[in-house]
Order: sequence, then C-alpha cells, then structure tokens
Amino acid sequence: MTLTPGQQLRWWGLGLAGLVLFLWLVGNAVMPFLAGAAIAYLLDPLADRLEARGMSRLWATIFITVIVLLVAALVLALLIPALVGQIQGLAGALPDLVRRGQTFVIERFPALVQDDSTLRQAIADMAANMREQGLRVVNGVLASSLALIDFLMLIVIAPVVAFYLLLDWDRMIAVIDGWLPREHAEEIRGIMREMDRVLAGFVRGQLSVCAILGAFYAISLVLVGLKFGLLVGLFAGLISFIPFVGSILGGTISIGLALFQFWGEWHWIIAVAAVFVVGQAVEGNVLTPKLVGSSVGLHPVWLMFALSAFGAVLGFTGLLIAVPAAAAIGVLGRFLIRKYQAGRLYRGSMPEDDNGA
Repeated sequence: MTLTPGQQLRWWGLGLAGLVLFLWLVGNAVMPFLAGAAIAYLLDPLADRLEARGMSRLWATIFITVIVLLVAALVLALLIPALVGQIQGLAGALPDLVRRGQTFVIERFPALVQDDSTLRQAIADMAANMREQGLRVVNGVLASSLALIDFLMLIVIAPVVAFYLLLDWDRMIAVIDGWLPREHAEEIRGIMREMDRVLAGFVRGQLSVCAILGAFYAISLVLVGLKFGLLVGLFAGLISFIPFVGSILGGTISIGLALFQFWGEWHWIIAVAAVFVVGQAVEGNVLTPKLVGSSVGLHPVWLMFALSAFGAVLGFTGLLIAVPAAAAIGVLGRFLIRKYQAGRLYRGSMPEDDNGA
C-alpha cells in the first residue's frame, strides 16, 4: 500500500516526536555523543581544507585529532596546576572570608547582633535552610556515582565519537541529502545552508569571544593582585557564552573578593571593577560585532530563553543543544514568515498582476 504525502508526513512527525521523547528519557546519556557531534561539526571545515590540499580524509582526520589532543594536553598541563592551587587556596581561605564577612556586617550593622532582630532571625532561617539543602545535595552526590561516570564517559567517548563522525561527515551529509523529497530538495538545502551559516557563525565566533575574554579577565585580575583571580577570570570567560552573564557574575564575585582583600584601598577595588567594565565594553563593541557578527540572527534574549527552556527540560544536555536548536528554530521561523508574506493569507485577494499589466 502506497502512503499519500499527508500520511507520510504524519508518520514522519510521529517519528520526530518519538525521537524527542527518547532524548528526554535518556537525558545525559546522549551528552558524549552530542559533544562528539558538535566537535566534528566545528572541525569539518578544517578537514575539508586539508582535503583540498591533497590530503586524504583519513589522514586529515588523524592529523586534526593529534593536533587537537596535543593542544588540549598542553593547555591542561599549564592551567590545571594553577587552577588546583587556586581552588585549594579558596577552600582554605573560605572560613576566614566568612569570619571577616561576619565581622564586617556586625560592625557596620549592629542591629544584626540583637537576639530579637527580625533581620538576624531571617538570616538565621536562611542559613538553616541552606545547610539543610546542602546536606541533601551532599548526600545525593555521595549516594550515587552517576555524575562521575557521566563525566568519565564524556571525556572518553566524546573524542572517539568526534573522530569517527569527522571521518565520515561528508558521506553522512550525502546520505541524508539522498533522503530529501526530490520536489523540495533544493528548498530544504537552502534552509540547511542558512542554519549552517547561522550556527557556525555564532558558535565559532562566540567560542573565540569566550577564549579572549577568559584570557583578558584572568590576566588582568592576576596583574591587579586579586587572590583567585585566575580561577574567577577563566570562569567568567567560560560562561560568557551566555550574553552578559559572564561579566555580571564574574564581576560580582571578583568585587566581593576585592572588598575583603583590599578593604580601605579603594583604588584596587575600582581597578577590579574596571576590568569587567572594560571587558563588557570590548565584548559588546568590538569582539561580538567582529567575531560573531550581526547576521547570525540570534538575539541575546532569545538565546537566554532557549538556554533556560532546554536546560529545564533536558538538564545539562539541554544546555548543550540549546544554541543549535535556537538557531534552527530561528531559521525555520524566518522561512515560515517569508512563506506567509508571499501567501494569500497575508496579501489578501489582490490580483496577481498588481501593476495592471
């Protein structure tokens, strides 16, 4: 029995819904495979260029894999000892920071010391709730090793998946292209090309922005002399993938640390704040326009909503696919709007010959 196009479309829609349900059920189990696919996608243009210079796809893939692993090993060898030292130092200094914070608040807000103070009671209740929630989180982590297993799977499986996908990327694209309905193949290819342009422009550009900002924040805070500046700076650069969040959160943490370390030396506190003001200004006026560009079509508000929505549904895996999903939805939305504006629902019953010909 031959299915009509409408029946085939319904079956394909059910299949897509089943795939989405499957991804939601397996959750973080697909994260290493998604990460590997993302790495292969980002490295495919480099492999194509090596092929154009006469290198086979296999040797191009091997060459890229070796270079990426060497660079990653070098970066980790340089950063991990410093980061471990800063994390250990922060953990050791945390009790002293808490005590100094309590002294600072009590000296300037003596009402908090009074036993019948409403504010003090509220703070005490909040602290009790935080301790209770913290114990629950710790007990959950200690009771399960799934988080560690997921992390190890990501580290081990993602590079292997990326290698094989990068090796077969062009063949996979050709196979998928052969599945397209012939009547609409060129239109679908156009949509896919636009998605690729938007996604590639945003992801590659934003990763460059994150790397530059992370290096700027880390080096600047270290030069200022802020304790744990390397750790905070790299963290702020890493989360700059979400617009404005990196500078706001990193600046808040850095200024809080500076208040404890440089209390009374206001010029150093101002210098720490200035690092993030300059970073945000350079990001918004130079880095993002030059490296990401205004043509990607992903508004920061739309991006933040996509991250929140996909993260709420799929957890960390949702955060991983939020950007490509937002780019794809944006492209499809623009395509549907163009179709709507070209149709009779938008144009009304105007005659086709608008010029009276």
